[in-house]
This record gives sequence, structure tokens and C-alpha cells, in this order.
Amino acid sequence: MPIRFPKKNRRNIVRQTPHDDTPVPVGRHSTRVRLRPPRSDWHKRNFLTSVLIPSLFVKRSGEYVPPQFPKIREGQICITWIGHASFLIQTHEVNILIDPIWSKWLKVIKRLKQPGFEIQHLPSIDFVLVTHAHFDHLDRRTLRRVAANQPIVVPTGVGNLVHDLGFHIVHELDYWQTVELGPLKISLTPCHHWGARFLADLHRDFGGFVIASNGRTIFHCGDTAYFPGFKEIGDRFSVDLALLPIGAYDAPTGREVHMNPEQAVRAFLELRAKTLIPMHYGTFPLGFEPLHEPPQRLLAAARAHGIAEKVLVMTEGKPVVL
Repeated sequence: MPIRFPKKNRRNIVRQTPHDDTPVPVGRHSTRVRLRPPRSDWHKRNFLTSVLIPSLFVKRSGEYVPPQFPKIREGQICITWIGHASFLIQTHEVNILIDPIWSKWLKVIKRLKQPGFEIQHLPSIDFVLVTHAHFDHLDRRTLRRVAANQPIVVPTGVGNLVHDLGFHIVHELDYWQTVELGPLKISLTPCHHWGARFLADLHRDFGGFVIASNGRTIFHCGDTAYFPGFKEIGDRFSVDLALLPIGAYDAPTGREVHMNPEQAVRAFLELRAKTLIPMHYGTFPLGFEPLHEPPQRLLAAARAHGIAEKVLVMTEGKPVVL
């Protein structure tokens, strides 16, 4: 049933009813990372002076180029990387936007790579997916501009952050739940991360999305450190395209909150996917590692495992039909 908010609003949140035949793994909440730094000497490196302040004097790279979206045939998928974890996914029937962010700043963190194209060049968007509430994935300013009375899908506990932005309905999913939107089946998968928007709202869930359409399956991992759950995701779904994060692995606090490139290759192998598309690097300086390092390490790890031909490193704003 839709959950109505007590304040003035015109939106509802719909939570999926659990099915008796849907197995939910024991300890489903064990994927939340610990917020306490693992080492007592984590503060010896100063992220402010070594990364954030120098980034303020770096000119943003990239340029806005109007995209040339190709005509998509039935059974094809067109993917356009906007930057960071933002993607436009197109089939011959619908356009899906995942974790859109066009903002130039994350509070005090400067965006160092321009989005692939300006937001007004987006085609009409049918569905929006947001993996969790962090500011670099749930950007309310961008979502408000994208909203055009279409549905949006989020993890449980995130709906109240987007219900007032102009979406027709908010679907909240728990792990392994699926919602059917037009020709799509969208499922939420676990990951190893956390979903708080602020320090006190640890009730918010987080995850990745499996999008199934016309016999093709796309897995957008969201944000995650490596965890054993990739094998289960691969067992439950036959993944064609795996969009996996490879950056921000050298976190300021020393916590393991994002995968490094070698772990992304391991996750890809456990998923048994056909194509690896890296994301979550080169846009915002969120870790100590240089912005150019993640794709270099990814390609080296892929060559070492004999899967270099399965890696597709994308350029922001350039559509690829698969």
C-alpha cells in the first residue's frame, strides 16, 4: 500500500510486499560497513591538505559535447556514461537514468571532470534509479531537474528524500525484491557499504540494481567494497553488463568502503558477467589515489586474468550500443 506522508505533498511511496517464495539470506543487514576507522593512525595522512585543497586549484577537464544518440533496435542496449556512477541506459522502448549527478560540487568537494553532456541534452527519461542516499549518488538538485512525473526506484528508507522532487511515485525495494516498470524488471541487490545521508539516519538501505529487459541484463553495482555476495548475485541473475566501481578505494579514514580495481575484476569473475564497465572514478577526488590510476590498474588486472577483451572503458558522453 502507498505510504502517505503527514506533511503537505502529492507523492506516495510504494514498498513491495515480500513473497513467501523469495529467499532472504540470513544476516541481510551484515553488509553495512563499520563507520569507525580500522586503524588508530588513520589521521596521520591529511586528506584536506593533500587532496581537497590542491583540487580547488585544478581546472575541470572534459568538455560538453551534444551527444549523438543512435537508433536502438530491439534487443540492443545503449549505454552512455555521464560520469562518476551516473549512466543513461536506453533500450528500443525506454530511457533509464541511474544515480544522475550534474552538480559541480559535493559540498566542499570539487568535481574535476565535466559531465559528458549538459543535462538539457538528455532524452525524455522514463524511469530513474538511485542506489543510495550519499550526496554523490542522490543529488536532489539534479533529480529535481530530471523529474517529469515518472517513477523512481530507491532502496528502503530513501523514499522520503526524493518524494517531493516531482516524481509520480517512489518505489522502495528491499534486497532481492523486484518491481516491474513497463518492459523492465528491476531488482535490488545487496552490497557492502552504508546508506546514511547524515550521521544519524542509519536506517536507510543501500544496494545495486539488476535491470532486465528483452532478454538482456544490466547490473549497476552502486557503491560497495568487495564482499562475498557477488557470487550469489551471479547465481540469481545472468548478467550481461556489469557496471562496477573502481575508484575511491584509498579512503581518507582507511576504511574499506569501495572496491579497488583488482577487487572489481574478482567481483566480475564471480558474477560471471560478459562485459565489465568501470565507473566511480575520475570525477570527484574522494580518495588519496590519483584520479588516473584506477583504469590503469583495472586494465593491468584484467590482462593478468585473461579478460582484457571483456573490459569496456567508456568516455563520458559517448553512447555505446551493445
